[in-house]
Amino acid sequence: MAGPTNLSGTYDFFPTLGELVIYAFNNAQIRPTSLTQEHMVSAKQATNMMLARWANQGVNLWEVKLATIDLVEGTATYTVPTNTVTVLDVYARTQQGSDPPVDRPLLPISRSEYSTYANKTQQGVTTVYWFDRLLAPTLTFWLVPDGQTFQQVQYYYVTQMQDSNLIGGQQPDIPYRWLEAFADGLAYRLARIWKPEMAVALKAGADESYQIAATQDVEQAAQYITPDTSSYWRT
Repeated sequence: MAGPTNLSGTYDFFPTLGELVIYAFNNAQIRPTSLTQEHMVSAKQATNMMLARWANQGVNLWEVKLATIDLVEGTATYTVPTNTVTVLDVYARTQQGSDPPVDRPLLPISRSEYSTYANKTQQGVTTVYWFDRLLAPTLTFWLVPDGQTFQQVQYYYVTQMQDSNLIGGQQPDIPYRWLEAFADGLAYRLARIWKPEMAVALKAGADESYQIAATQDVEQAAQYITPDTSSYWRT
């Protein structure tokens, strides 16, 4: 059986924040004709609060970026962008002349572990890093870069989602596959303010939509774990 033939041929559907807000209010049974400026102010706040919650709930793959730090001999601590939510993978890079670069992964440590190191200024081959989640976050390396072994550190980090504003036809900083979760989550948050009798029912739908989107927002790669059983066998 042949498939449909009268298709749009486009992939442009992506509502503005204003359109999503109206849709969310509709889901809370608040019609567009009754909306006021006060409704829109609460919608803007609810939207940005929801995006902050999403940043805490897990890694948002569309916000993962790659950054480079040029290492300086004797310098252990480096600033990272202030919109960094968390750091994922970190690796040190060395390159000799025209040879291809060689990367070596660095392992994360906690503040407590870093505090146990007796000589925090000791230079050598860097093996670990501490991500300090301050308002102005930093990465601290140990051993301290010696200016010879590694020239750079590259790292993947998750950034904060861009602010949502109800002006100029702006769109939220999310991919297409998260539109339903966005609209359902916003409907629930707006119902808590304007239609509390519907909040419980809308929360169930919001949780379901978020779970579906979050389940799919992962890297599609197989992971294999093989135990080392060599010590169990004797020759």
